[in-house]
Amino acid sequence: MKVGCVKEIKKHEYRVGLTPSCVRSYVSHGHSVFIQAGAGIEAGFSDDEYRAAGARIEPSPEAIYQTCEMIVKVKEPQPSEYSLFRKGQILFTYLHLAADENLTRALMDRGIKAVAYETIRLEDGTLPCLKPMSEIAGRLSVQEGAKYLEKPFGGRGILLGGVPGVQRGKVAIVGGGVVGFNASRVAFGLGADVTVLDINPNRLAYIDDIFHGQVNTLFNSTENLERTIRECDLLIGAVLIPGARAPKLIRREHLKVMKRHAVIVDVAVDQGGCTETTRPTTHDNPTYTVDGIVHYCVANMPGAVALTSTLALTNSTLLYGLKLADLGLEEACRKYPDLREGLNLYEGKITHRAVADAFNLAYTPADTVL
Repeated sequence: MKVGCVKEIKKHEYRVGLTPSCVRSYVSHGHSVFIQAGAGIEAGFSDDEYRAAGARIEPSPEAIYQTCEMIVKVKEPQPSEYSLFRKGQILFTYLHLAADENLTRALMDRGIKAVAYETIRLEDGTLPCLKPMSEIAGRLSVQEGAKYLEKPFGGRGILLGGVPGVQRGKVAIVGGGVVGFNASRVAFGLGADVTVLDINPNRLAYIDDIFHGQVNTLFNSTENLERTIRECDLLIGAVLIPGARAPKLIRREHLKVMKRHAVIVDVAVDQGGCTETTRPTTHDNPTYTVDGIVHYCVANMPGAVALTSTLALTNSTLLYGLKLADLGLEEACRKYPDLREGLNLYEGKITHRAVADAFNLAYTPADTVL
């Protein structure tokens, strides 16, 4: 198969879909790899490294889209890329379609076969290609939240870890999954007073056990959520329903009872955000203020640590990319149920129920098109 990787053009996206090591793996399986010139520079990989690994360097994205049967990316295509896709072409990337109807319809119109990293799902519910970026985003959420709590950035002027004789900052984390757990690790490590809310008692018990009772755990009832929101300095939204829009758990009215100049970091922004006042921001203009509350809603947080993120991501996505290239999409999805869960679009049809439900569009089960 001819496999292509283009330079990411989303604002301040520095990751790349394939590393030179990935290229070697594809080539060793008998595939041809085409890399856009400069695609890996910001992540730390030169064109010469890709050439040495066996890739062909192309000067433009157009050449890659015209030549390749599968396109491997990091983020969803931008509007200027829509017209470059060809019917039947495989797109393998993060998509988050349930949060973007225009993107969904554009890719349906192009008739591509889209496999989304974030919905590849194992039998136990694990999301293997989303997990590494969730780990990074969870850790970054506290790092960024701590910065924007500083007075020069509009925050309350709070040091999360406090000092002897002064109360520690309070961090509330809504959602105890991979993002929430990793946010807890960093916040706890900084010495903050940490509370995690979740609706899964087993997950709360796990977090309580891991942190030996030193992180507060609460069932995410309306009463517990509202009380925690009132008391926190930093609120981290870490809610996920795989493939679907995030529920709006933090409403506009909640902001009025929060401490003035508190900070919200909504990691769920890729799926629409779990805060009613969330709107996507970028690394060069990451925050805005609503009702005195600082919002940090960068939609590609891991892009800020591009080298770490690219290595962590490709460690997980390479295995699935090779299955798609070796077997073809149809056979790979028939053979591997986890990969079939990742199939969101197939030649104009929506094959993931959460995406179809988000826009009241027709849903076609993947089994019927494979």
